[in-house]
Amino acid sequence: MRHLALPALLALPTAVHAQQAVLFDGHTTATIVHDDATSAKLAGELLARDIGKRAGKTPLVASDLAACAKLCIVIGQKDSALVRAVAADAKVDLAALNGQWERYIRVLAPSKQHPGRSYLLIAGSDPRGAIWGTVDLSRAIGISAWEWWADVTPRHADRLVVDGRRLLSDAPSVQYRGIFLNDEDWGLQPWAAKTYEPETGDIGPKTYARVFELMWRLKANLIWPAMHESTKPFYQIPGNAEMAKAYGIVVGTSHAEPMLRNNVREWDEKTEGPFNFFTNRDRMVDYWRRRVDDVKGFENVYTIGLRGKHDSALEGARSPEQALAATSQAIDLQRGLLATAQGKPADQVPQVLTLYKEVLDVYRSGLKVPEDVTLVWPEDNYGYLGQLPTAAERARKGGSGLYYHISYWGRPHDYLWLATTHPGLIREQLDRAWQTGTRKLWVVNVGDIKPGEVLTSYFLDIAFDTKLLAKPVRAQLADWAAEQFGPQQGPAVADVLMEFYDLAWERKPEFMGFSTVEPETPIRIGDYVRSGGGEAEARIARYQALLAKAEALAATMPADRRDAFFQLVLYPVRGAAKLNERNLKLDLAALYARQGRASTNALAEQARAAHQTIVADTAAYNAQNGGKWRGIMDMAPRQLAVFAEPPYPKIDLTPVAPCGADARALAFAPGKAETRYMTVYGKGAVSDWTVEGLEGVELSARAGRLDASNGYEMRVAVHYDGKGPIAAGKIRCNGAMVYLEPVLQPFPAGDATPEVNHIISLTPADLKLAGTPWERIAELGSRGAVLRSKLDLPSSDKADAAAPLALPFVLGNKGDAELRIVALPVHALTSANKLRIGVRVDGGAITVLDYETHGRRDEWKVNVLSNTATRSLKLGLLAAGAHRIEVFAMDPGFLLDRIDVRLDGAPDYYGAPPTR
Repeated sequence: MRHLALPALLALPTAVHAQQAVLFDGHTTATIVHDDATSAKLAGELLARDIGKRAGKTPLVASDLAACAKLCIVIGQKDSALVRAVAADAKVDLAALNGQWERYIRVLAPSKQHPGRSYLLIAGSDPRGAIWGTVDLSRAIGISAWEWWADVTPRHADRLVVDGRRLLSDAPSVQYRGIFLNDEDWGLQPWAAKTYEPETGDIGPKTYARVFELMWRLKANLIWPAMHESTKPFYQIPGNAEMAKAYGIVVGTSHAEPMLRNNVREWDEKTEGPFNFFTNRDRMVDYWRRRVDDVKGFENVYTIGLRGKHDSALEGARSPEQALAATSQAIDLQRGLLATAQGKPADQVPQVLTLYKEVLDVYRSGLKVPEDVTLVWPEDNYGYLGQLPTAAERARKGGSGLYYHISYWGRPHDYLWLATTHPGLIREQLDRAWQTGTRKLWVVNVGDIKPGEVLTSYFLDIAFDTKLLAKPVRAQLADWAAEQFGPQQGPAVADVLMEFYDLAWERKPEFMGFSTVEPETPIRIGDYVRSGGGEAEARIARYQALLAKAEALAATMPADRRDAFFQLVLYPVRGAAKLNERNLKLDLAALYARQGRASTNALAEQARAAHQTIVADTAAYNAQNGGKWRGIMDMAPRQLAVFAEPPYPKIDLTPVAPCGADARALAFAPGKAETRYMTVYGKGAVSDWTVEGLEGVELSARAGRLDASNGYEMRVAVHYDGKGPIAAGKIRCNGAMVYLEPVLQPFPAGDATPEVNHIISLTPADLKLAGTPWERIAELGSRGAVLRSKLDLPSSDKADAAAPLALPFVLGNKGDAELRIVALPVHALTSANKLRIGVRVDGGAITVLDYETHGRRDEWKVNVLSNTATRSLKLGLLAAGAHRIEVFAMDPGFLLDRIDVRLDGAPDYYGAPPTR
């Protein structure tokens, strides 16, 4: 995401004009010459296509310098004959590349032997170094990484110029950076099989060539191929492995596929017997041997270890001790197979052990992993890394890696449709991984690739350059959006994306049925209406405002960006908005029906329209670009209950004349300008209403008619400018009166947080942190920032070992109170740490609160579905006046979101309560 935009390249200072490389002068393009490596040839052809798309004229691609004319772009590895010849002719020193991993030098240099000829040399320290140099040149002329995969069409340029000054690229921050194609059953596999590669009928070499090209553009070098039962195994389709080799892509396999074996379809129990290491060891070892012999000529990272046939625990182990012994024996056998196949010691063959699910339990029970094997630490499938290396584990030769999800199938609920993991969470988790030495391998589960484009870019950009961890998420998204839609659109698109992720942070669209999988439960009325309809109405309004922004942006997009904007922004935003609208309006319909409100039927029809919008948008997605994407988008992966079209209730109410009003939100504070809402509703009779009184505020309407056209309901904005008193008022409707008594509640003196609806909700991230072991993490949590106990904080059983946070609050009246301390559901940083804080109120005793969860228990399920972890303390009767909460960090990596002081009568909000 951090690339030099084309306009900047075209406006280089005059002083360096002589160092500009003109790739296209309006008439002629530079020639491209590559060395003998297949990957260099493919890189040259890619660059030629990219230049051709911008210039309207495709450069000549050759392997001989005789083809060079005025300017020749030379692509190759530093020690190839071609690059050595150019370096000698142009006097280019390439010594800086010696012994380097995936680095390149790019420089414009004149030929000494051929006057009038210049070279734009891209010399890689290795084949992939040359590829990244080519990709960066492509980016420099304005080609998006998503030009094919999201239809970001290159635009014509009259001239293409890049900086010719010597550039030595930085080494990638993480050595192996990869994607896992997974849960491909509803998008990638059917699209490949029926639309893109019907001659193979599956995800074959043609499709993988496109995937590998995308990986090049994102500077990823490792693939875990698609492996579900719907897909024929990678190595069983001729040409797949060869295509990876041609593109210089390293092949590995997921945690469920040791020794590059896709057990789901490669292990045939009819011929091989049970997949049981205890009873069928010889067959399993031979099965592994055949694969490592077959792939010994390719570049691979081998997953080792022992699991069940699919994503399950190993079969036949009757105790943890047996599982430990079997896993240890299997690893020894596997390393012997690798050493024999490769003809070198096992410690020279790249291997990983992914500590996923029960494998982590086996590791914790005492598994001795060879020093050269990379330990891959997964998150819990919902964005929170389960464990990271201790100091001793960081010292291991093999180092550490991580495995992360932006798409997931499994309990407590899938999220396979829209990619909504908050990039602020991704950044924080990658930051803690980087700071704890997890730097060898990072893999992200991208599902079907689409619609995870934004998050895939975000993850892989950081993996290549972890300096981006210091960059605000919004700024990075703005840069990314500028590359797709132009610099003028970047900030506005970033604003839309951030609100999209913020809303999904509270609850993902896929979770809005409040149902579960494994076991699968039906959808139910959601928790957004348990405090009344206000919270649901507010969420609908936020999504409507977001959608209005996205649709307004869509209307400004030129024709060559409309498909891209629909795929990258509008489809996911509108899908999330409409699914929330559908479910929340049905929840409100059920609530209001019990209240006799006539809006029930209108809400049901609005929910129906919302569902039909999702259906229509999905059909439009699959029809885009002449059917290019037919079959890629499924609005109901796995046909789960949350996606099914629901029944739409219709009730027959006897019309009743009196009106009602929901005006509970009309609470204001002197000096604070703000807008609240009230709803005027009828019960089936056509009714005219007017507001009398209520002076001191401005209403969006002071009169109206309730009838079938508006569902017998009108939502009225009430704006207070913060000045003067507010008079009581009333609504006159059908001869009856509804009295309105807005509350003008003074704010506490100073910086104290006000009480709103019997809750004082404190935001620790607003505090000054000097002298405390806490740091502010922006763009995360329910209020846009959280506090993290510093990662270098030693764990201590002494609660007050470190200086506390101090959070003052003021009670207007005495009353019983409860504290809810809301954190993010992270896990203990390493196995040497816990996840605790100490809490003290008004100088009393410190209460230690432990937030650690174990396995996939019910508490963890609730936590990850809401991105919260909560502990409560009953405080008893508190006197009116000033009080003080102190929070002590006891372990590193704790993420504190907010603290709610709840008084008698406090509503049970699903999300964060209002602060004013």
